[in-house]
This record gives sequence, structure tokens and C-alpha cells, in this order.
Amino acid sequence: MKSAKKPKTPDEYLGGIPEPAHSTLQHIREVIQSVVPKETTEVISYGIPMFKYKGMLVAYAAYAKHCSLFPTGSGLIERFSKELKNYSTNKGTIRFPADKPLPDALIKKIVKARVAENREWD
Repeated sequence: MKSAKKPKTPDEYLGGIPEPAHSTLQHIREVIQSVVPKETTEVISYGIPMFKYKGMLVAYAAYAKHCSLFPTGSGLIERFSKELKNYSTNKGTIRFPADKPLPDALIKKIVKARVAENREWD
């Protein structure tokens, strides 16, 4: 969702998102926070919230008709293609309805895979 004022923090970003996307993205944020290393930071990058640990991990965003999760690692969407078969995807994006977040277990698997990738490159 685009707003006139660009958010400077993930909290500001989420504060400008209407329901049901707000609750969905807040939940996804909490799931991500539950599995990332304690050194992980949250930033705004390209206008959306992103988790950063030894490089970018994952980002999330709301749009007019859907929400998205952006796992920044190469090949992750293909690697999880069976579990993502019911979602619209492309090389770097997983799209899902604003009122139906991705399953927690799947989010955790994707985030843990990204953490492992970034640790390998460190």
C-alpha cells in the first residue's frame, strides 16, 4: 500500500496498513521474529519492512489486493515449490490473500533457510 509519507520504521509501515492486511502482516512479522537470530535487525528497504542478518533475509508488504513475502535468497521459492503450489509466486515473491497469511510452519522454514544461506556467505 502506498502512502504519501514514506515510513521510516516497520512499525510506521504497519501503522499505515488497513485491516485485514495489518493483522496478517503483524502476525507474519511475529512469526519471523520467533526464528531469527537475536542479532537480526528490522529496517525499511525499498519502502517496505525487511529483516536483516548478515545481509537481507526476508521482506513483507501489503498491496491493494494481496500481501507478499519476499525471501531474498536465490532459489528458495523453487525449493519450496510443492508447499507454495497454492500461492501465486515468481522468482522473488510469494503472494497471498490479505486475510489469509501463509502457514506459520512454512514461514519458519523459509526464514530458517534464508538465515542458513546468509551464514554460508558470511
